[in-house]
Amino acid sequence: MKNAEDPPGPAQPPALALPPALEGALAAFERHLRAERSLSPHTVRAYVGDIGSLLAHAHRHGVEAPGDLAATHLRGWLASQHASGAARTTLARRGAAARTFTAFAHRRNWLATDPGPRLGTLKTRRSLPHILRQAEIRAVLDQAAHQAKNAAHANEAAVALRDTAVLELLYATGIRVSELCGLTPESFDHGRRTVRVRGKGDKERTVPVGVPALRAVIRWQRRGRPVLARQDSGTALFLGVRGGRLDPRTARRIVHQRLGEAAATRDTGPHGLRHTAATHLLEGGADLRSVQEILGHSSPATTQIYTHVSIERLKSSYRQAHPRA
Repeated sequence: MKNAEDPPGPAQPPALALPPALEGALAAFERHLRAERSLSPHTVRAYVGDIGSLLAHAHRHGVEAPGDLAATHLRGWLASQHASGAARTTLARRGAAARTFTAFAHRRNWLATDPGPRLGTLKTRRSLPHILRQAEIRAVLDQAAHQAKNAAHANEAAVALRDTAVLELLYATGIRVSELCGLTPESFDHGRRTVRVRGKGDKERTVPVGVPALRAVIRWQRRGRPVLARQDSGTALFLGVRGGRLDPRTARRIVHQRLGEAAATRDTGPHGLRHTAATHLLEGGADLRSVQEILGHSSPATTQIYTHVSIERLKSSYRQAHPRA
């Protein structure tokens, strides 16, 4: 399920070779995203794909250099995307990528004026995220802990301890899966019950951690990690079965698998646990600003969706419980 925080998905690659000036501009834009914006590799790949598609479209209409790019080319490109069946959220994302590129080109003096603002912003309908109820997430965590306790073999026990710590930490902190995979043992301050994570834009923040999650992490470090660790494991906290740093794809698989084993009513991934943590915080009385800080959102508008989730759940409970709802 797509949402405002998901990184942009794959874009269409250029349909033909670009002239040197446009190819150079695209390469410079990629370097800017990686080095100056510190975006994730997935996001960089998606933005570069989007702009490659835009420049290919513009080239087909006579553009040979970035300075020739105009608002008509941007609109024509988005119109062609719409005609090919692109979703509204995809069009909004690609429009944002185009504005990012033209602003970059304008700062580089490749464009005398920035045509990006003339493109406007396509409003999208934000879907409410999938979340687990408190009883469901409790059952998932209890089931994972039970498997860790009753595993027959050392490797099986180590993997179960890791998975339990992953689930507990994602739910306790609401951190992103990429942030989880980047953790080291030194990221934790057990005395203060906090974890230091590096998020989007290479920004660092400190997040509170609950006692059950910290205990699960300690059990994994003491009894599970040594079983999977190899000489080249480095300082990574979470490891894959071959001893390398746990990657986000494997972490997502872990969450889906453990939810399935616990017969959760909704199949979701790490981002679903992030949604769940934020919603449960608000339902428990946390203020929106605090939740924004915990999640690492740069804008409170991004966090605002969780208030809608809580309201919808309240309305659902009302309809089910009140005899005259």
